[in-house]
Amino acid sequence: MDTMQLKGNILFRGLDEGDIAEALRLLDSSEKSYAKGDTILHAGSAASRMGMVLEGSVTVESGDIWGSRTILSHVGAGQVFAESYALLPAEPMLVDVTANESCRILFIRVSALPAVERKWSARLLSNLLIISAHKNLHLSGRSFHTSHRTIRARVMSYLSSVSIKTGRREFRIPFDRQQLADYLCVERTALSKELGRMQREGYIAFSKNRFTLLRADTDDAF
Repeated sequence: MDTMQLKGNILFRGLDEGDIAEALRLLDSSEKSYAKGDTILHAGSAASRMGMVLEGSVTVESGDIWGSRTILSHVGAGQVFAESYALLPAEPMLVDVTANESCRILFIRVSALPAVERKWSARLLSNLLIISAHKNLHLSGRSFHTSHRTIRARVMSYLSSVSIKTGRREFRIPFDRQQLADYLCVERTALSKELGRMQREGYIAFSKNRFTLLRADTDDAF
């Protein structure tokens, strides 16, 4: 593993290359590649190690026995997943993690971290706590979007949040149309129709996953 690639990552922030190399060795790290659509972690199984996306991206999804699917989050390069489950390896996962495209994943056994007595151990635990806090904020944000009753309100809530985070009115989202529907808990056909109406009414412009917010009076859109 190229420790230079990991040095700027939030998980290893504050660690030098020697510390990172030692951490990877002591925490039983390994790499694995996946093709688009592969299931990386299954609901109902135990996650012995957390994952870090080195290349590509994955989605964290919740499904039921009737085949319904909800996308909870998109995890891109440099981000991590299943860290909470990996710290509690006896807890069965309630979600699936699926390759959103061809990707390369670094797995790390963070449950071993409390027993590792090294100068970098406390910093790594602190970084994990920060990551967990960011994840909680993200999930809270998603609940704001899906709490709205109408599709339009859910769309505007989500697009507004992306605009705020990026500081731009034109941006790309990490979802295709079906994934966006799954993320907002709406039907894809109904979502596509609503997006078309919003574009015709001059509130947004879009092409595939690129969106532009056109009007400031978005309150009227609801």
